[in-house]
Amino acid sequence: MQVSSVNDVKIYNLSYGKSLPEWLSDRKKRQLQKKDVEIQRRIELIQDFEMPTVCTSIKVSRDGQFILAAGTYKPRIRCYDTYQLSLKFERCLDSDVVAFDILSDDYSKLVFLHCDRYVEFHSQHGHYYKTRIPKFGRDFSYHYPSCDLYFVGASSEVFRLNLEQGRFLNSLQTDAVENNVCDINPIHHLFATGSSEGRVECWDPRVRNRVGKLDCALSSLAEGTEVQALPSISALKFNSSLTMAVGTSTGQVLLYDLRSSQPLLVKDHLYNLPINSLNFHNQLDLVVSSDSKIIKIWNKDTGKLFSSVQPQTNINSVCVYPNSGMLFTANEDPKMNTFYIPALGPAPRWCSFLDNLTEELEESPESTVYDDYKFVTRKDLENLGLSHLIGSSLLRAYMHGFFMDIRLYHKVKSMVNPFAYEEYRKDKIRQKIEEARTQRVQVKKLPKVNKELALKLMEEGDDEAEVVSRKKKGKALPSILGDDRFKVMFENPDYQVDEQSEEFRLLNPIVSKVGQKRKKKLRLLAQQAAVSEQVPEDNDEEPEGRASSEEESSDDDKSWVEEVREQRRLLRQEDRDRRRQERKDADRNTVLVEREQNGGEESSNVAESKKTSQPQFYQIKAGEEFRSFNDMARKQKLQKTSLEERLKLEEHSETSSMADTAVGSKQLTFTLKKSEQQKKQQQAEREHHEERKKLRRSAGHLSSSRGRGRGWGGRGRGRH
Repeated sequence: MQVSSVNDVKIYNLSYGKSLPEWLSDRKKRQLQKKDVEIQRRIELIQDFEMPTVCTSIKVSRDGQFILAAGTYKPRIRCYDTYQLSLKFERCLDSDVVAFDILSDDYSKLVFLHCDRYVEFHSQHGHYYKTRIPKFGRDFSYHYPSCDLYFVGASSEVFRLNLEQGRFLNSLQTDAVENNVCDINPIHHLFATGSSEGRVECWDPRVRNRVGKLDCALSSLAEGTEVQALPSISALKFNSSLTMAVGTSTGQVLLYDLRSSQPLLVKDHLYNLPINSLNFHNQLDLVVSSDSKIIKIWNKDTGKLFSSVQPQTNINSVCVYPNSGMLFTANEDPKMNTFYIPALGPAPRWCSFLDNLTEELEESPESTVYDDYKFVTRKDLENLGLSHLIGSSLLRAYMHGFFMDIRLYHKVKSMVNPFAYEEYRKDKIRQKIEEARTQRVQVKKLPKVNKELALKLMEEGDDEAEVVSRKKKGKALPSILGDDRFKVMFENPDYQVDEQSEEFRLLNPIVSKVGQKRKKKLRLLAQQAAVSEQVPEDNDEEPEGRASSEEESSDDDKSWVEEVREQRRLLRQEDRDRRRQERKDADRNTVLVEREQNGGEESSNVAESKKTSQPQFYQIKAGEEFRSFNDMARKQKLQKTSLEERLKLEEHSETSSMADTAVGSKQLTFTLKKSEQQKKQQQAEREHHEERKKLRRSAGHLSSSRGRGRGWGGRGRGRH
């Protein structure tokens, strides 16, 4: 439930709050009611008091027990029993309801006027009869003494249907082109109809003659008012025997005394919206008028505003419950609103608990919603120069700021910034000038992101525009640069195209080849268009010596394959170079780490040698090339020696060297350490070799000086 205050009149919105879906189970609904505070505080006055989509009109039966509402979609009528506070029945209809009326004291006799010219009658059990009127209807009224239904609509005639005889009677011929609304006085039964020309015609049903005509359009216009068209009559309502209220399509309400042709009072809603509903509250001499935006309650004698209600959705119809302060509204929303204003009257008998509830709410300090107050923060007060009002009655503390009267806020705002209107005027003039500049020649500016792509799209757009301009019935396609959906691609740096990426390099040959084909096709179309302007249209043959588009494209179908292969080869080569460089960097880092570890172990041994032999630092002068820390002549001499000599030198020193590295041709030496097992194995091999040398017999005493035969000691092969 929402509480608001307008002109010190409390207004309780009983329909405010969350609505639970119908498909939820009872258990789930109970769980939500326990957890959600808003659902706990809401008041469900009548169960399922809503429509599937939109409610178009709502009315209360004369006995006050039943509330009937028409809505969509699908078209239906719902009847609610106030004694049971729930839905009594629901009936679906064939078409939308334009207007309906309750002929009996309860729901047993209903009449519906549909949008397809049908008039449908319902009894207590359901559908009873359906007939059709000659023209599309907009409103109807029921004359109780004669049992006649008067239908008005898109015609100058008023159709009469007698329910006692069951036939149409002679229609009433009006001077209007179309009639929008009609009503019958409940006391002397004078029939009145409002036309689209802004006139009201009154008829006497007893003699079927027109007894008066009122021109309400001119009476509703004030002096100096700009008029685009004459206002039509959009609402009409009788009260007592002499008072009639007329609503216009421009938002004015006129109160007439039937004895005078001039209005007693003209009330303007100031929204320039058609008045859709008029009701009278006789207990307090008030008029309840509404348009699609607001409901205004004002005094019918003085026109002074009593209060106003502004729902969150558009209003279609307003119904006042008789002899109470309750209002029902049909909105452009599934939920039908229920407002209770205690200042208008007590609550109805079937919901008398509302009086006790509102009294308790008035006693307990609850935060209310102010429609005529402005919420400002402490910083806003400092900018307005109203910090000294903190703590006074002009400011009401609320959350992180204050509420102040909207009139005081506007007055102080105009005093603090008196040139606000001038600034607003300058902004409007600047906007008009910029709109006029758009018609001039625009200089093409490249965006900051993806300049190459934007330039390419501009060139393609110019080519397409040239081709389209040569065609008679061609239409230019929208450009990507002018489409808001692709605007971020040329503004956000995250969308920058990386031309060095692997995907771009593999895809670019295909895209470039397609672009070249597209440019060729555009040039060909431009040439054909130029030729077609010179050559008659009957000559459709292709000129000799020119290859067709298929023959030209057949040679280049797979020319991009070689480019893709070349890009793949370059990518593989770059990948190998990158891996080789990574290995070099890893080896360099390994050498440096080993040097640091070796230096840490030998720091204690070479402490004294460092004192005697300090390192020498050399300064590289400008223009000189850095070569090495060692003697270049010795290095060149070592390089001229053979591989065998270099290996022997390394084995003799038991060192391993590494020169010409990426850190400046430094030389690093270190001793290779051997494990105990390797030392034992080498010692065993040396002992084995020594033992073999001792056991081996020398063969030096054998010689071939006597000329003996091979293997036989000089004797013959067969001699023993």
